Amino acid sequence: MQRRRIIQWGAASLAAPAFMAQAQSFPSKPIKLVIAFPAGGPTDITMRALADNASKILGQTVIVENKPGAGGTLPAQTLQTSPADGYTVAQIPLGVFRLPYTTKINWDPIKDISYVLNVTGYAFGLVVPADSPLKTWTHFVAWAKANPGKLSYGSTGTMTSPHLTMELIAQQLGLELLHVPYKGSADLMQSILGGQIMAAADSTGFAPQVEAGKLRVLNTWGAERLAKFPDAPTLKELGLNLVQNSPFGIGAPKGTPDAVVKRLHDAFKQAMEQESYRTALARYDMVPMYMSTSEYKKFAEDTFAREKALVEKLGLAKPV
Repeated sequence: MQRRRIIQWGAASLAAPAFMAQAQSFPSKPIKLVIAFPAGGPTDITMRALADNASKILGQTVIVENKPGAGGTLPAQTLQTSPADGYTVAQIPLGVFRLPYTTKINWDPIKDISYVLNVTGYAFGLVVPADSPLKTWTHFVAWAKANPGKLSYGSTGTMTSPHLTMELIAQQLGLELLHVPYKGSADLMQSILGGQIMAAADSTGFAPQVEAGKLRVLNTWGAERLAKFPDAPTLKELGLNLVQNSPFGIGAPKGTPDAVVKRLHDAFKQAMEQESYRTALARYDMVPMYMSTSEYKKFAEDTFAREKALVEKLGLAKPV
């Protein structure tokens, strides 16, 4: 037994310098950060600010690649075929944790991703055109009840948090709404401003259009009213027992060395703390929302279990 311990200690001693050397030499080339939504939306703008900061800290360019569609899950799927060397990392939106319950996949969101850190989260709400006759949430509900299946609303994709929250609202109030999915906020805003849909459920990517007087906020979905839209009631204030926020962070491929994960964690954490990132977030009423590597992994596990209950409640789970 003593001899085995000596051998194990010796092996660990040899491995430690190798890990340290790997961390010290990483990165030696550009890093790709894959995000789940198109260029021009709040995710793109805020993550590019974060990537710019991280590039300066790491001494290598962090290149943002947009991969929209599939409810925000394509970046996580990219990790499944990427080398576990830290040179490809991805945004992990909440949709990743409900994917196995709605789609047949051959990977596990908990076991097959190395969680690095959480960086922020979305604030959500529902908007209509400024000239819409649906002036308030009361008008919205009344029109929907009088016209089943005709009130169209857009979201940033099927099975995203805006879509599922609207379906929960509809279920609670006995409404039949017409859902129109888009690939991201930029497309969604273009559609509502063009009159193709009557309402839009989104993160606060709609903020610039509201401030320009083109859209009106009917409600927001946090525990408290948003500072940017103090006149918009929360869902809870409207009698709906719902709070929706959506933390997201960065993951790497399964098996990425701990030393590399730590290097990425430390660099992106420092990047989060810089004023340029906070300013980009504030544009959309978002704030830094840090979780360490271990905290983010625990959050992923808890969310994975919670999302199963939500999907089953809405009757959207795939057949066994």
